[in-house]
Amino acid sequence: MILRIWHGYTTKSNADIYENLLKTEIFPGIEEKRIAGYKRIQLLRRELEDEVEFTTIMWFEKIESVIAFVGEDYETVYVPEKARKVLSRFDNKSIHCELKETLDYEF
Repeated sequence: MILRIWHGYTTKSNADIYENLLKTEIFPGIEEKRIAGYKRIQLLRRELEDEVEFTTIMWFEKIESVIAFVGEDYETVYVPEKARKVLSRFDNKSIHCELKETLDYEF
């Protein structure tokens, strides 16, 4: 399993706008692509002193699935124009890690 990790940052006033955009347009748009090997996406939000950090973690079966999503230069970020308008800054590259183990605990 390959995890694609990316960070974007907004002003506090744009944070809810960006989160809503992710949930209502960007994530559904990714799902609609029906990428073979794409499993899920996770969204993390962290309030910082002067901004809000968003982290996305996309799960893919293999690196070829990531390439199917963004192309041969698979570190290329996927940031639609609408998102760019409310982000103050973001990672220029996504990182990719191989998932080695997952432990599930019941809470």
